[in-house]
Order: sequence, then C-alpha cells, then structure tokens
Amino acid sequence: MNQTANDAHHRPILLLRGLLRETRHWGKFADMLANAFPHREIIALDIAGNGSRFLEQSPTNISAMVADLKIQLAKQKSSSPTGLQADNTPTPSSSDGVDIIAISMGGMIALEWMRQCPQDVTSAVLINSSLNNYSPFYKRLRWQQYKNLLTFFFISDAKRESLIFDMTTRQSQPSVIDSWVKWRQTNPVSISNTLRQLYAASRFQFESSPTATTLLIGSHNDALVDISCSKVLAKQWGIPLLIHPEAGHDLPADDPQWLLDKVAMFYQRHNPH
Repeated sequence: MNQTANDAHHRPILLLRGLLRETRHWGKFADMLANAFPHREIIALDIAGNGSRFLEQSPTNISAMVADLKIQLAKQKSSSPTGLQADNTPTPSSSDGVDIIAISMGGMIALEWMRQCPQDVTSAVLINSSLNNYSPFYKRLRWQQYKNLLTFFFISDAKRESLIFDMTTRQSQPSVIDSWVKWRQTNPVSISNTLRQLYAASRFQFESSPTATTLLIGSHNDALVDISCSKVLAKQWGIPLLIHPEAGHDLPADDPQWLLDKVAMFYQRHNPH
C-alpha cells in the first residue's frame, strides 16, 4: 500500500448534521459507517446550541460555526490515543485532513470549512444541501412547509419532533420518533437558537467551487429542500450527483444502507486501498 492510500485508510471521517439536529440523529448510519471502516476514526460534532451543547448560543453565520467546530475537532483529536490502536494500526495524526459527510446545513459548514482552510478537508459528501446564491428561498425551504414552520413555534417539544419527522422522512417508525422526542426533552434547542440557525443557513453563499473532491447526494422525495437545489450545484460545479428515488430529506434515517454503499464506492474510487 502506498503512502497516499495508507493515509486515506486511516484518515478520520467527520459527520456534520444540519438545522436543529444533533449527533445522535445520524442513527444507525454512524454505527454502520464505523463497522464498514474499522480502521478509521468516526467523529461526529454538535454545533453550538444543539445536542450536548444545547445550553450554548448558536452562531448567526456559517463562518463562525466553522471556527467553533475547528476548535471542537482539535479537542476531539487531542483526546484520541496516540501511537498504535488496539489492532496495531497507526492512529491518525492531529495534522491529518478529514473526509466530511454532511447533511443540509452541515453541507454549508463543510463548504465554508474548505474556503477557510482547504488543507483541512480531503473530501466531502454533501447530502440535500443548498445555497442562497444558486437557489431561491422557496426552493431551499419548500413553500409547502411554510405553515408547518410557523406552527413549529407554538407547539410542544414532542409535537415539534413529530412535525420534523414528518417533514424530513418518508417512513413510519414510532420508535425513531420516540427517540427524537426523548433527545429534544433532554437537550432542547431553544427558540432563540432555532432562529439563529435558520438565519445563518438562509444567508449563506458560496461563490467558488469545492476545493476538495466532492460528491453530491440528493433525495427525490425531499419535502423540505427541493431536489433542484442539488441539481443546480452539480451543474454549476461539474461534479457527480446521486439521487435516491424514494427517500426524504433525512436520507441517513430513511435508507442508511443505500447511503453507506454510495459513500463506500466514493471512497474506493478516490482512495483505493
């Protein structure tokens, strides 16, 4: 194995979620990813205001989110053991880049990270993301959801999670909804942070092309963000777009195996080992 392939074999994979979501919302996909790539560290980070960091204030711009997450990533890497892992394979160096898998607003964070520090990001898989300067607001948040968005602010936490589930998935799994409700009850995202995140996502623009090798993935039945948002990015940047024929916005929840297969093929194509 040459050095480039070896680096890829052990490079960390960074998972970034979107609006109002936390690391636990990766669900089965995160465990499946870890099983598929046992030699790679899987790092999932919460933005300020979400998940384990729900008491913190969310930034109002994507650039500040990147600056904050860079600090969190450095802390995560510094806490990892050095030298050899249990299977005698080398632990990734803190200076290594990362391969990012991101969904929705997480995709905006990944792109801004590339703009700020292109050496940090080796590759990116962007799922159901959109940009202010390429798609109109009524495509980035489909007009059919405006009533639900207004309702969101006047209902209980349990009903909010059920509403998000209905807007972002194409499935019916009471156990999943129950988990989402429990997470919101223990780590609630405040109304203030909800508005701050919405504001940041709505204003983000990215004028250039991704500096890292990038794959776009979209969901044909995304009821939250129109699939045209992914299509226009693929056309503008001249990069591949894979479309799931049935899944909703939260593709990792709807079909984690399909997503894992596509990620694995992407890594195999660009980082053979």
